[in-house]
Amino acid sequence: MDGGRVSVPEPDYEEEVLKRHKNAQAVTVLGVEDASVKLLEYLVFGAEDDLVERLDREDGGATLLDDGESDVENEARLKVQTTRTAVWEDEDDDLEEEVDMTHRFRRDLTKSDAEAKMSKQKLQQRMKEQFQKAMGGMPSWAETKVKKKNKKKDDSDDDEDGDDLMRKTGNFVGSSDSLPKGIIRIKKCLHANNDRPSEDRLTTVQFHPSAQVVMTAGLDQSISLFQVDGKTNPKIQSIHLEKFPVHKAQFSVDGEQVVATSFRNKLFYIYDMMEGKVIPVHTVRGLREQRVKEFEVSPDGESLLLTGTSGYLHVLTMKTKEVVNSMKINGNIAGVAFSHDGSKVFTNSEEGEVYIWDMRSSKCLNRFTDDGCVSGTSIAASKNGQYLACGSAAGVVNVYSQEECMRQNNPKPLKAIMNLVTSATSLCFNPTSEILAIASRADDEAARLVHIPSFTVFSNFPMFQRKTIYRAHRLDFSPNSGFFSLANNKGRAPLFRLLHYKHF
Repeated sequence: MDGGRVSVPEPDYEEEVLKRHKNAQAVTVLGVEDASVKLLEYLVFGAEDDLVERLDREDGGATLLDDGESDVENEARLKVQTTRTAVWEDEDDDLEEEVDMTHRFRRDLTKSDAEAKMSKQKLQQRMKEQFQKAMGGMPSWAETKVKKKNKKKDDSDDDEDGDDLMRKTGNFVGSSDSLPKGIIRIKKCLHANNDRPSEDRLTTVQFHPSAQVVMTAGLDQSISLFQVDGKTNPKIQSIHLEKFPVHKAQFSVDGEQVVATSFRNKLFYIYDMMEGKVIPVHTVRGLREQRVKEFEVSPDGESLLLTGTSGYLHVLTMKTKEVVNSMKINGNIAGVAFSHDGSKVFTNSEEGEVYIWDMRSSKCLNRFTDDGCVSGTSIAASKNGQYLACGSAAGVVNVYSQEECMRQNNPKPLKAIMNLVTSATSLCFNPTSEILAIASRADDEAARLVHIPSFTVFSNFPMFQRKTIYRAHRLDFSPNSGFFSLANNKGRAPLFRLLHYKHF
C-alpha cells in the first residue's frame, strides 16, 4: 500500500481471451441437443408447424395459430451442429454389465451375429436409433416446416371416406357437428399391433397423448409402440421386461415415459422413450403394500395414484417416487378415476359404494351407494366433467351427473345401461364425451358403444358376422376420437376408424 492506494495488477489479456473462448465453447456444447434425442422428439411429438400448415389447408388458408418464427430462425435451427462432447465421464461406465441380445425381443436390435452381448449404454443408443430405422427414416408426420414447404402439393390424396387425419393432434378438437345417435359411421382397420401381435393376452392398449402412436402390452412381458395409419400400422419399437408379465402400462401426461406394473410384486418400471432407458423402481418410500398392480396417472402428470389392499389409495409423486398421502375406503377398491382437472378422485368399491375424494386435502367429499349395485367392478369420468359411469358385476352400467354426485347422498342415475349380460369390467369415455365404451372380459364380443347424451347403444357395433373383438381387457380412444381400439385375450388390438371425427 502506497499513500493509502491499493495497487491493482495489470490484467492478462491473453488469459482473458482464452477464458472467454472456453466459455463460449462450453455454452455451445450445453446448448446443443443430441441428434438422436432430437429425432425421437420429432418422432413422438411431431412438428407443430405441420399442424398449422394442415389447418391452413383445411380452412382455406385462414391461420388459426401464428408460430411466431421467421424463415431465418428456421434456417438457423437446421444449421445447429448434431454432435457434442460429454460434459463428464464416469469410469464405472466401462464396467457396465452386458445384456443378452439373443432373446427374441432383442434380435432386431442387433446388426450381426457377433453382437450376442451388448452393454446397456450401447443398447439404449440402439433403441433410440431403432425409431428411425423402423420407420425407414423420419416419418412424414415428423418433418419440419422447411421440408414441408419444399414438398410438392400433389401428394395430398383424399380417401374415399374423406379421411384426412391430422399428423399431430396439438390441443385442437375437430370442428365436427354433434355425433348423431342410432348408427355410428365406423370402419374396421388392420389390428393396431398387426406388425407384432402378442403371443399371450393383451392387458393394455393406449394411444399416445400427442402423437399418432399406439402402445400395447400384455402377458408376453413386452411393451410395443406402433405408428397408427389404419393401413399398415408399422411397429416402432418393442421392449422386453424379463419375468415381468405386464398387468398395466400407461403413458405419462407429456408422453415421454411409460409406467408399467405387473401382478405379483411391488416392482414397477418406467420406460423413458426419449433416452431409451428402462428404469426399475424396486422400492417406494412410505409404501407398505406387497404389490403394485393398479394405478392411474394424474391429469397434471405430477403423481401416480396406486391402488393398495384393504381399501387403501396411495398418492406417489413422480419426481421423488415416494408416497405423500394415503386415503382409505371401507371394503376393497374396484376402480379409480380422476376428474377432468385432477382435483377429485372417484373410487368404486367391490361393495357397490362410490367415494369422492379431494386430491389436495385427501378428504372424502361425499359417498353414496351405486343404485341397485351389489358388487362394483369399474368406474369412469367424462372429460367434460359432466358424467360419471359406474360398472357392476351384473353388467349394469349406471351413468350419473357428476354435479349431482357431489351434492346428494343418494343420487339417481341419468340412465341404467343394461346391454351387457356379464360383468362390466372396462369403461371409457371418448375425449368429446359423446361416446361411452363399455365392455366385459367375461364373454366374447361383449363390447358396446353408447351414444351420449341419449344413452342409447349404437346398433351397428359390433357389426361383423365373425368374431373380431373376443374378450376385451382395455379400451381407448385416440386424442381426438378418430380411432378406437381394444386389447383382447388373443393378443390382438382391433382398431376402428370413427369416421365422424376428422382428426386423430
